[in-house]
Amino acid sequence: MKNILVLFGGTSPEHDISVESAASVVSALGKYTVIPVYITKAGKWLMYDGKLDNIKSIDWEKFGTPAILSPDREHGGLLRVAYGKAKTIPVDIVLPVLHGPCGEDGTIQGLCDLAGVKYVGCGMAASAVAMDKALTKLVAKALKIPQADYLVFDFEEIMAKRKALLTKIERKLGFPCFVKPAVGGSSIGITKAHDRNALDEAINTALQLNRKIVIEKFIPGRELEVGILGAGLAAKASVVGEILAGGEFYDFEAKYENPESKTVVPADIPEAVQAKIQKYALELFRALGCTGLSRVDFFLCEDGRILLNEINTIPGFTSISMYAKMWEHSGIVWQDLLDILINLGLDN
Repeated sequence: MKNILVLFGGTSPEHDISVESAASVVSALGKYTVIPVYITKAGKWLMYDGKLDNIKSIDWEKFGTPAILSPDREHGGLLRVAYGKAKTIPVDIVLPVLHGPCGEDGTIQGLCDLAGVKYVGCGMAASAVAMDKALTKLVAKALKIPQADYLVFDFEEIMAKRKALLTKIERKLGFPCFVKPAVGGSSIGITKAHDRNALDEAINTALQLNRKIVIEKFIPGRELEVGILGAGLAAKASVVGEILAGGEFYDFEAKYENPESKTVVPADIPEAVQAKIQKYALELFRALGCTGLSRVDFFLCEDGRILLNEINTIPGFTSISMYAKMWEHSGIVWQDLLDILINLGLDN
């Protein structure tokens, strides 16, 4: 029986979402020996070896014991510290259920590479580039994948000539426009700005999360998503799903708190549109060097254009998340999907 180290929690703003995802994952891994390691919001790693009926109900600070993945390959796994002594726990593969910075951006993947431990999902370089919206846009541009008009600014540039940049954004992109931290997920820190004053505030909000920001032209249209599974030329795309946001756009509140938000799988779109979305998603996935899984998001404009939104290398991992739903409608149920991902990681 394989030892699966499930890493979750983390220091990013998406900590709580990660816990929700991990709870679903752990409940579906009955055929494996699960080693759950919770990373607190402060960055402390804690292992628990009691019953795993519901990891969300565990008092990790009280019952967890310190445990870290050692970068020293001689250890070959997890170092658990108890009663002043360190014990090595062998790990066959790491399943990172960490959304956002310090988990989805190549950091954990780099640690696994140092440790010589296999893991599920994209490698360090692919994770880092895919997490950076500005870098991803450059790759998409090189591939000639259509996307909305956008501008990118870093902190120093904004501080040095803020008024001129506001004018440039207003002239080139107009209102409304979206302001996003270049690195982040779950729509945290994203604002839809309707005028110059709102744009100024939106920039402040985004800069609190990252020193580089992306500003995009507003695209009226439908929000569509597709799941990618596999590696290289063997990677495949799922059916396409659609997001029906309950709010003005699919922000954090609309995703996780607004009961009016809905998902439709499969999306009611022509086969030719689905095929083109799948083609673009696979091209981006392969160009970034992704392996295992990703979810790629698009806009379908009122005039029929298909525009790339972004790629997510560790999408929501619950059994009702869009990634799982799209693959279920493509013929792969939740438990089998996890088995495939684990086997892909072991073979990589």
